[in-house]
Amino acid sequence: MKNIRCRIQENSWLARVAARSLRVQSVAVVVGRTIYLHGASRERFLSDISWMRHEACHIKQYQQYGKIGFLWRYLAEYLQKGYYNNSLEAAARAAEEDSEILDGIEII
Repeated sequence: MKNIRCRIQENSWLARVAARSLRVQSVAVVVGRTIYLHGASRERFLSDISWMRHEACHIKQYQQYGKIGFLWRYLAEYLQKGYYNNSLEAAARAAEEDSEILDGIEII
């Protein structure tokens, strides 16, 4: 399988909106192959293996479902079950312990 090349964008307005909504200081939001950060630097994100694994899972979910498919599933589950019980988030939380989830992910 070919590597999935991803990038990080710091100080993202999109991630800032998510942080306010979730009432947290720092957050990462994945859209496609970009990881948008608010309240955290690239260095802080890259030093947190669990956080990287979590977001890598979302990147792979985008690859599996496509951008529209992922966003549709995420929104539908969010509206029905909320953030924490969303199956895409549950899978990403489980991936925080998966030592192989970062295989095939290249962050540039």
